[in-house]
Amino acid sequence: MQCLLKLRTVLLYNYPYLIILSLALLTTFLRINIVNKSIYKNTSTSFSGYIENYNVDGNLLTLTINNKEKLIGNYYFKTKKEKDKFIENIKLGIKIKGKGVFSKPKDSTIENIFSYKDYLYRKNTFYLVKISDYNIINNDENLYYKIKNKIYNHLKNKKTESYLKTFLLGDKSSLKNNIKENYQYLGISHLFAISGMHITFLSGMLLLFLKKIKVEENKRYLIVMLFLMIYLLLVGFSPSILRAVIFFFLFSINKIYYFYIKPINIFYLTVAISLLINPFFIYDVGFLYSFSISFALIYFSDELNKPKHYISKLLITSIISFLVSIPISLYNFYQINILSILYNLFYVPLVTIIIFPLSLITFIFPILDNTLFFFIRILESSSNILRQINIGVFVFPKLNIIYYITLFIFIIIVIKYKKKIMYLILLIIFIFHHFYMIITNNNFFTVLDVGQGDSSIFFSNGKTMIVDTGGIATYIKEKWQQRRNKTSIVKNKTIPYLKSLGIKKIDYLVLTHGDYDHLGESLNLIDKIEVDKIYINEGRINYLESLISKKHKIEKLKQDETFKVGDFEIYSLNKDLKEENDSSLVLYIKNQNTKILMMGDATEKSEKEILKTYDLNKIDILKVGHHGSDTSSSKEFISTIEPKDSLISVGKDNKYGHPKRSVLKTLSKSNIYRTDKNGSIIVKLNKNGYKIKTYK
Repeated sequence: MQCLLKLRTVLLYNYPYLIILSLALLTTFLRINIVNKSIYKNTSTSFSGYIENYNVDGNLLTLTINNKEKLIGNYYFKTKKEKDKFIENIKLGIKIKGKGVFSKPKDSTIENIFSYKDYLYRKNTFYLVKISDYNIINNDENLYYKIKNKIYNHLKNKKTESYLKTFLLGDKSSLKNNIKENYQYLGISHLFAISGMHITFLSGMLLLFLKKIKVEENKRYLIVMLFLMIYLLLVGFSPSILRAVIFFFLFSINKIYYFYIKPINIFYLTVAISLLINPFFIYDVGFLYSFSISFALIYFSDELNKPKHYISKLLITSIISFLVSIPISLYNFYQINILSILYNLFYVPLVTIIIFPLSLITFIFPILDNTLFFFIRILESSSNILRQINIGVFVFPKLNIIYYITLFIFIIIVIKYKKKIMYLILLIIFIFHHFYMIITNNNFFTVLDVGQGDSSIFFSNGKTMIVDTGGIATYIKEKWQQRRNKTSIVKNKTIPYLKSLGIKKIDYLVLTHGDYDHLGESLNLIDKIEVDKIYINEGRINYLESLISKKHKIEKLKQDETFKVGDFEIYSLNKDLKEENDSSLVLYIKNQNTKILMMGDATEKSEKEILKTYDLNKIDILKVGHHGSDTSSSKEFISTIEPKDSLISVGKDNKYGHPKRSVLKTLSKSNIYRTDKNGSIIVKLNKNGYKIKTYK
């Protein structure tokens, strides 16, 4: 008893928890730098393990296979019958054996863009396998998977299946991508991750039920803790769920034994334990949102409890949550939506009071599926409408991580002391950050790695030009082969990269010619970002260009026409030579003392016409024509312009064999940079010249 009293005395102090948290953070940074080894190799050809998760999208099957470490496998169904048979018989936890080609996940080749390789590494996954053949060798699941499969089967074919999976199992894979994007854009995506809100509701309902049937208080908490442990095993150890469950455990122990530990100290312990369980949580966006917002709401709990009315309390909660989440949003997504403060006033009650509780009831009483679907329709329809509102959305360039940590600390201080001068300083910081690229007078252009295609971005004095968008041609498939989630260069590469530079608008979109690998993503780009002016070449308008003209006014960029993009002076050199590639736009670009030549897909015929008309020599940077094809870059042309540096946009192991050896030999006197080998190519310019760096 005396020991317990001494323990209670120690637990009343703040410093033990801060020491534990500091040690946990130190351990985290040490552990994340330890290189983990894989049981597989590049030369591996076979695998076996338990199916932990699967996803069927069109003819593509993606499997997560677990055998000491996770392996991501991709398999393409050959027939509809094969696909239907798999869907009919698949169960989680069955053992699979197969063969395939192993490869390491690709790293990002564009600066500031999501790295799939890093993402998988932090989940103890080091290899992908392109499955050529597989067999189910054991169809028996253990008790864990039997329960999980029964739950999934119970949810199958319901109208609200995707949301029931989201709210009850933390599985958002069935939600449509555009819907998830809407929620993220509106700043309400936190409502769809199982977190403190869900755990508080579940535990609260169970505690109330146990109290009604007169179970002793200590036993009530022990029963709920056991229930949450089982629930945690079922839904997986995601950061937000783990945080909520650990916090409830510690809170319950605190209550049962009357330790009187402050909530903020329980929070510090929760963070420490979570990071000791998995140090890579420190990189997880959900973890960062969950812990930063939870910290603020606990730290400022007295402030939140002052208002008597629910709406007032909700408004203050929304404002504080928004403010403390700004550094995380800016670091990861490069934008904030101020209106999310107001959106949360509508969506928080809708989800927490109606949709989430109704999801639990619908799970037990499926007859309420249509009722839940009605509210889901309200949720999705309203998010589609509000997604069109661009007011209040601000884009910020990416800066050093130290800035975001400092910003978070300063925001906490501002909220705590509420000094007008502090709010003014915070506003000045945001203004400086927002206009950082203009204030620092950055001049650069980037040849993006878009695979076998072309896309370059020019930026100067707040003005932006994109030359081509890239595009991956797809072929007409049968309905069973068509995918819900299509790969988009603009969505996955171009837009995130632009946002990371603080760019929200395109002043000029220049499409050199009508080939799909140059303008195939144009419609996606126009849909997702404001474009002021679109230029195409002087040749005949083809089908793809006519589609663009229905969405946006287009103009033909004629020979000898000029325009400026900040410090870039752009001159159009080519004319209509009847054929598509022959007529490709050729741009001569000057930036102070640097001369750049962008060749598009121009051919030797185009080159001869240009040499006849213009006196071009000693070009600093040549954007090589037609991905290094031998239809371009003739010896006569290259020897005349004498480029110092040659940039080639080309896909890795492309079927065309670009760039050709003969072209590389012709360019050998210059420094050659290739997107397939060097990743994206970034050229930074100033009055003294330029510097080239690559990103891979």
